[in-house]
Formats: sequence, structure tokens, C-alpha cells
Amino acid sequence: MTQTRPDILLVGAGKMAADYAKVLAALDLRPQVLGRGEASAATFTAATGLAVSIGPLADQLAALPAVPDTAIVTVNAMYLAEATADLIRAGVKRLLVEKPAGLDLAELETLCTVATRHGAEVYVGYNRRFMASVLRAQEMVAEDGGILSVKFDFSEPSRRIAQIAKPQRELDTWFYGNSSHVVDMAFHFFGAPVRLDAAVTGSVSWHAAGAVFTGHAQNATNALMSWHANWLSPGRWGVEVMTPERRLIFQPLEELRVQSHKGFDAVPEPLSNQLDTEFKPGLMRQVRAFLWGELADRLQLLSQHAQAMEWYDVIRIGGSLDRKGN
Repeated sequence: MTQTRPDILLVGAGKMAADYAKVLAALDLRPQVLGRGEASAATFTAATGLAVSIGPLADQLAALPAVPDTAIVTVNAMYLAEATADLIRAGVKRLLVEKPAGLDLAELETLCTVATRHGAEVYVGYNRRFMASVLRAQEMVAEDGGILSVKFDFSEPSRRIAQIAKPQRELDTWFYGNSSHVVDMAFHFFGAPVRLDAAVTGSVSWHAAGAVFTGHAQNATNALMSWHANWLSPGRWGVEVMTPERRLIFQPLEELRVQSHKGFDAVPEPLSNQLDTEFKPGLMRQVRAFLWGELADRLQLLSQHAQAMEWYDVIRIGGSLDRKGN
């Protein structure tokens, strides 16, 4: 595959932008960085050596001699949808937007409309789809003839989160902005549900809508999924995928342990994970997929993400979704 060297805008100058800058540097790409505030720009430049333009995004775009076709969007979650729409209207045609691209379904639907109207190709960055642990596990799933069931846990360290200075809207939508990483990974194995039922109880100081989340789902092949997350009790993220031959355990998500019918031990699986240790896990492969089409089937289109948000909403607030009749 011929690898062109596209001109790239990197929008945002926070920690995630620095992670992307490290990947782009390794690919011999030097993005033009558009930031917002002086403090974050200075920190970013110190970490990456890249200069940062600052100010309102619309003003910066208007001042460019030419707007690149390609952009990676890493701004604060509250502004992802707005910034992405501004870029599309300015003429950017291919965008990789950090999850969750919008903090509710209405924002995503509006953004989908803007992208369609302007003919823009927009992907949502769920880098864990590209980790070595996931790639190896999916090889095992194929070897074993598919999945029987999946379970996952998106428990969050709520007492630590309570100490973080975040806007209340980001805290109210923490499920989308943070927990959706593990939820997306689980559904990446499971596929779209045809039936989903969820129950939510409790609250924490920063998230009144719920603190304990349970539920189950069924997909088109009759595989089953369940989840249990508790933001009041200690816990951590985890995913387990069951095939006829193996139980594949991700906890932490970057590692893979395998239990077989031979015994109870979950044995660590050797991984070719150099890219996940040198860079933020999954990020190098995700950027290569976006720029050059390698493993491109793992990328999630904005429209696909908006569809997933419909069942994410049920998991987050409780209720049922039934598509068996469709």
C-alpha cells in the first residue's frame, strides 16, 4: 500500500493530543496544532516540541491559507461535537474524533447531519479495538467458531473521580466520555443487540442518575451478554468473552488471560504488543487505520456510533430495547 503523507490538523492540545502527536512523529508526520488556551499549549509544546496556535477554533480556521482535508480532534469532551462541526463546515473531509464525539444522542444526530450535508467521513476513536490483546482474542474466537457469551464490568473509581475538577455536564455524562471505552470493546466482540434489558439504581455525589448498573442482551446469533458495574464499591474495568473452547479474560483490558477446559487457571497469553507499550494502547494501529486503511474494518463510523448510543442510553439509565421485530 502506498502511504501518502497527508497534511493533518491536530485539534486540541491536552494529554490525548500529546499521545497522538507521539504517534504522528513516529510516522514522520508533523501536524498543525490548533489549541485553545495558553497554559495547555505551553505544556503540549514542552512535551512534543510542536508549536500550537491558540484562540477560538473558527478564527484559527479562517486564518489558515488552506484547510487540510484531514483532522484528528482531541478537544475537551464537552466541545467535541461543536469543534468537529466547525471543522467540517470549514472544509475538512476526513476526521478522526476522540470518543464519544458528542455527550448525548441529540449532539451526535446533529453532527451526523452536518457530516452528511458536507460529504465528510467521520470516525470515532475507540483505540482499544486495536490493542494486541483484542486482535489475538479475535483470532481465537474465529478458531473456536464464534462466541457463546460476553460479560463486562465498567465500574469506575468514583471517590477519585469526585476529586477531579470537571464540568458537571462531563460528570453527568461520564458513561459516554469514559465508561464507553469498555462498553465499546465488549460490543465489538458481541455485535449489535436485538434485545437488551437494563436496571440502574443508586447515585454518587457527582452522578445522580445512577451508580449500580446491571443488565443482559441477546444478539442475532442468540449469543448472550451481561454486565454488572458498581460505582459505589471498589472495582475495575473488565471484559470476558466465552467461546466453546476458551474463556478470554481482559482485566486489565490491555492484557489477555485464557482459561481452557483443562483446568481453572487463567494463563497469560503472549502478545506482540510492542506498539501498545511504546504508545498509548491501540493508538498507533488506530491512526494507521485512519490514514492508510490498515485494519480499517475496526474503525467506527460516526453513524455507527450514533446507533450504538441508542443502546448505550438504555444501559446508562435503565429500560429495554427490542429489535427482534425489525
